[in-house]
Amino acid sequence: MINAVGREIPGEILKKTGKEPFKGAYANDNHEYKKAAPTVRALCDPGRSKMVENIHEALVKCGIRDGMTLSFHHHFREGDYVVNMVMEEIHKMGIKDLTICASSLGKANDPIVPYIEDGTITGIQSSGVRGKIGEAISTGRLRDLAIMRSHGGRVRAVESGEVHIDIAFIGAPTCDEYGNMRANGGKSDCGVLSYAMVDAEYADKVVALTDCLVPFPNVPASISMVHVDYVCVVDEIGNPAKIATGAAKPTTDVRKIMMADYCTQFVIHTPYFKEGFSYQTGVGGASIASTISLGKIMEERGIHMGLGLGGITTPMCELLEKGLIKKIVDTQDFDLGAIESIKRNPDHIEISASEYANPFNKGAFVNKLDFVILASLEVDVDFNCNVVVGSDGMITGAQGGHPDTAAGAKCTIVIAPLLQGRIPAICTRVTTVTTPGETVDVVITDYGIAINPRRQDLIECMKDVDLPFCTIEELRDKAYAMVGEPDPVQFDDRIVGVIEARDGTIIDVVRQIKEYEFS
Repeated sequence: MINAVGREIPGEILKKTGKEPFKGAYANDNHEYKKAAPTVRALCDPGRSKMVENIHEALVKCGIRDGMTLSFHHHFREGDYVVNMVMEEIHKMGIKDLTICASSLGKANDPIVPYIEDGTITGIQSSGVRGKIGEAISTGRLRDLAIMRSHGGRVRAVESGEVHIDIAFIGAPTCDEYGNMRANGGKSDCGVLSYAMVDAEYADKVVALTDCLVPFPNVPASISMVHVDYVCVVDEIGNPAKIATGAAKPTTDVRKIMMADYCTQFVIHTPYFKEGFSYQTGVGGASIASTISLGKIMEERGIHMGLGLGGITTPMCELLEKGLIKKIVDTQDFDLGAIESIKRNPDHIEISASEYANPFNKGAFVNKLDFVILASLEVDVDFNCNVVVGSDGMITGAQGGHPDTAAGAKCTIVIAPLLQGRIPAICTRVTTVTTPGETVDVVITDYGIAINPRRQDLIECMKDVDLPFCTIEELRDKAYAMVGEPDPVQFDDRIVGVIEARDGTIIDVVRQIKEYEFS
């Protein structure tokens, strides 16, 4: 069946997943459903302890068995130790056929690949995967379909009962003996625990893992004791040097600075740039540079940002400190400056991933965005974006909040160099669609700026602005003229993953790379 972005979704995949093909970014507005609920074991006896000696004891008490779904968060990013240590113990116990439902998986989790190959792990559901896990999926070594969801889509899937978590393992920088968890105050601070909040609320069993046990009560808690079954102290939950790798610094790359300047000039010439506007940006060099340059203009004109949203970096926090931002609401911290900011500034506020981006709640923060500045591996002439599958066909990225913020913002701007190495980033057809073009308004490259023809209002307000405007087709043609049109990636017939739209429909599928064939 052909979906709304022109991708063919095979009938057997729709039948296997029980899903529908993507029908449009807003097709499920006003959808009604009943939320799921976990199984809860009451704790009435004040003498019963939640403390366990080790991960093995926690697994036994949680009733670990074949076929379960386990969840993890990725706030420790490339410094995460939690996934690996839990899966190592499970592997020793001989448990098989597990599904990992993580908010994301990175290169730090490469050690679990042998557990995919031996059947310990047979399913992965994640915002995305990087490193050897992505390679394992792309080359057909995962038994079941990998399911990729946006941050908002993951919360939707859990809250609606589409995904049921049997055991949630939550790494907490600090925790008390009753399970009150905080993201700060220990030796492995990560700023917020936003992605883990839905896991704590909806999993049947919740295990807090910490390397810093603090006196009761550890409040105000990011995750309350009322959701926690067991508390386990381990030596280390993560490597702080890789959880937060210092302050994000502005780029010195001339191309990125130029694209950042184009972005800032575009933003300030829209009708949305006014007192109290709302804004989110990514962590790429051009995005950070555009935040810094926009801050200078805000200061010159006396314009304040009412809301800074999303994954947060130091430059956004510096604008908060200067009084140029009124509130930052935060779901992930990308550097030490952001972590320190949320510790000390009361206007820097932790929110849940559901509050951030869930399309099936009664209104998420992304819906109130004026601007979002994003990146993309590929953008095609229909403005569809690919942020998950590399030009070689390998799964190498994550949806994150890309589709969520694009759908919510009044003005979605994607910054991408015309060429990624020798590969055109602007192309006729992206390898895999992760964000539909109907939600992307502007594409900024180092060779020109294209406005989506759907946005005639933006085209009109830019008619007298001195920026290098062109069509998206012209950008593609420039790229192809420079390096040629690349040969399409050769895929096998086997589908190894599905890309879910944020509403749970299927926007695309991922096939096994052809040169890798496993029996």
